[in-house]
Amino acid sequence: MPLVGVVMGSKSDTEALAPTLEVLKGLGIDYELSVISAHRAPEKARQYGLSARERGIEVIIAAAGGAAHLPGVLASWTTLPVIGIPLSGSELKGVDALYSIVQMPAGIPVASVAIGMAGAKNAAYLAAEILGLKYEKIRKAYEKYRKGLQQGQ
Repeated sequence: MPLVGVVMGSKSDTEALAPTLEVLKGLGIDYELSVISAHRAPEKARQYGLSARERGIEVIIAAAGGAAHLPGVLASWTTLPVIGIPLSGSELKGVDALYSIVQMPAGIPVASVAIGMAGAKNAAYLAAEILGLKYEKIRKAYEKYRKGLQQGQ
């Protein structure tokens, strides 16, 4: 059963999310992948947020560019942790998406990572840290990865 829901606003975001999926796979974290536009399919986004917990999802990673409302919309429909990945698909090179994700109103938090590949990877690592609080296997896989970083691997 997937523990992480990875959601992108458009199929064109697939390449940008490849590093996220690679890290999740590398750490042995099951995930589901969905394409849901906060603007073109708001009811689908609502249903996703409302049903995520009952489907076993414990962390949502949501990637979007431009106005980047997807992470915030999903966070408005769930109390699960939501990690937003700002994508650089606009003329503003992702700064607009970053601002949109980090400027959430009080009470509806969305964690944000950096724009680009480092952010895409860090979203998965942050999910691993969150899940590692509960799942020893994930914690150990992430600790092994971090130890490798310390050793220059």
